[in-house]
Amino acid sequence: MKKQLDELQEAFAKQVEKITDREELERLKTEFLGRKGKLKDLMQQMAGLADEERKLIGKRANEVKEAIEQSFSEIENRLSASEREGAMEREWIDVTQPVLGAVGKGSLHPVTQVQQDLEDLFSSMGFVIADGPELESDFYNFTALNIPPTHPARDMQDTFYIEGQTNVVMRTHTSPVQVRSMRKWGTPLRVVVPGRCFRNEATDVRHEHTFHQLEGLVVDKGISMADMKGVLETVAQHLYGKDTRVRLRPKFYPFVEPGVNGEVTCFLCKGEGCRLCKKTGWLEVFGAGMVHPNVLREGGIDPDVYSGFAFGFGLTRLVMLKYGIDDIRHLESGDLRFLKQF
Repeated sequence: MKKQLDELQEAFAKQVEKITDREELERLKTEFLGRKGKLKDLMQQMAGLADEERKLIGKRANEVKEAIEQSFSEIENRLSASEREGAMEREWIDVTQPVLGAVGKGSLHPVTQVQQDLEDLFSSMGFVIADGPELESDFYNFTALNIPPTHPARDMQDTFYIEGQTNVVMRTHTSPVQVRSMRKWGTPLRVVVPGRCFRNEATDVRHEHTFHQLEGLVVDKGISMADMKGVLETVAQHLYGKDTRVRLRPKFYPFVEPGVNGEVTCFLCKGEGCRLCKKTGWLEVFGAGMVHPNVLREGGIDPDVYSGFAFGFGLTRLVMLKYGIDDIRHLESGDLRFLKQF
């Protein structure tokens, strides 16, 4: 019997080293000290021993029981300490921080607010919201948009080129995604592309090297200028009210033919003429036109079968008009005194 108790204690010592959590601890308690456990079973066998032997074995059994219980107590203390350390790690705070909660809740940048508003509008009209790389190839930024290397239109866009990189530029407009979208999705196609653009500008109150645009493209059979004007009127009235009118005037853009300059009724003076619209009653807010056949071909679309229109809004300009911001440089400054107003 004494040998069996010794073997039980050795078996317990081997298993107790493997305990890593409370679930394993409780299982081992039940196995060795439970009502039907191994120690209880051995102690019940003592009833058949002689009195003198039962005293010796009983003493040894109590020693084994006390040793097992002591081990369980030590393991429980160790697990509790480990759990406290984990809780402290999870709930750690920097007690040297001057004032908790001193930084107020932020808000969306005004450009982001207008962008998301327009994305919701175009999504409701069945447009896909697309994105493209800001570091763009010369091909997609110029050549695919009917602006080959010798085209004078390249001089209209002061471009950031990447030193040591051949034919790689910071995109000057969001229009490269037009050809990317046609090649990816084909026709019919309705897509808008918001994003940042970059030009090597001398910065002043009206010009900035980084600005935001929102490009739109529709391609399908039978698309006409009337479809384009309908979409642009919907956008203008969403931005400036149901009484807003749209005026289209001819303008050259190499990637559309014909191209138009889009103006809307001045929302401040309602077309009467004021300082904002320079007494004209109109505000220039977008460029648009029918997609040039060469651009359709670059997108893998037959211009004899399909037609389309494209338009582009200066998101930065829309924000300045909406909030009466007189210096474009505020929008990229990161100045909290300015941004907290929105």
